[in-house]
Amino acid sequence: MEAASSMKDLSRKPNPFVELGHRIRKHPWLYAMIVPTIVYFILFQYYPMLGIVIAFKKFTLKGGMFGGEWEGLKYFLKLFNDNTFWRVFRNTVIISTGKVLIGFPLPILIALLLNEFRSSAVKRTVQTIIYLPRFLSWVILGGILCNLFAQDGGAINQWLRTVGKEPINILSNPKNFRWTLIISDAIKGAGWGSIIYMATISGIDTDMYEAAVVDGVGRYKQIWYITLPNLLPTMSIMLILALGGIMNAGFDQVLVLYNSAVYSTGDIIDTYVYRQGLQDSKYSLSTAAGVFKSVIGCVMIYLSNLAARKCGQEGLF
Repeated sequence: MEAASSMKDLSRKPNPFVELGHRIRKHPWLYAMIVPTIVYFILFQYYPMLGIVIAFKKFTLKGGMFGGEWEGLKYFLKLFNDNTFWRVFRNTVIISTGKVLIGFPLPILIALLLNEFRSSAVKRTVQTIIYLPRFLSWVILGGILCNLFAQDGGAINQWLRTVGKEPINILSNPKNFRWTLIISDAIKGAGWGSIIYMATISGIDTDMYEAAVVDGVGRYKQIWYITLPNLLPTMSIMLILALGGIMNAGFDQVLVLYNSAVYSTGDIIDTYVYRQGLQDSKYSLSTAAGVFKSVIGCVMIYLSNLAARKCGQEGLF
């Protein structure tokens, strides 16, 4: 009898597709607004993924994506035997790891500091200032950095000469170039990340802070025992996303800032793919490099999500 009743309950559950159809018929124009977004993702995100087959074929412009002779893993083996590829792979890992190590905790620190402001006007002003670089493209920011740090004519080097100091070579020095990428990227993204953490902090129950004040708990202990534990779910999601993009060292940033003098430390997988594919027309080889990069990104997302689950935190799936 119990089994029969449970089967009846299951049969009574509404079909989600039927409910969706009712909602679409009820609000057709509202759902019609989603259509351009769906079309965009299909045409420019999902359909290009079919181009993965180029990595396994001898691609020609005449033969197209699905034409050409099947080559198997030939271009992957050629890629792994290329010393230049392993150099750009190492650069990508070093630069991306540096961006995670500096760019991940920086928004958390900023959010904690902003939360201590009592004046909402001051808080909004500071948030606007630190979030402003997010709206600027790397073309604009690259021009600003060049005007500031150029060896000849840069504002900072001119000031150093004025005070009797030696000018510093940042954009053309291989030793300094990685730090330029890491620090400038952290500054650009800190405002966006801090807003996410500020939104999480604003959702923390104020009764917890009031109870802590009654018990004589100081501000530092409130941050350690109340604020940070409540930030952990958001921090875990942000860290998973950061580790998932560990192979994305920032193509537009590097392309704007780097030059032949810093290839040894600034050349990354994305710029390697750009040169091999668009400049040298080695489409199959560049696609193989892109596939290799994507596979590592997927593995990192899975492992970081698994680690977050093992630690009792929320994951992406």
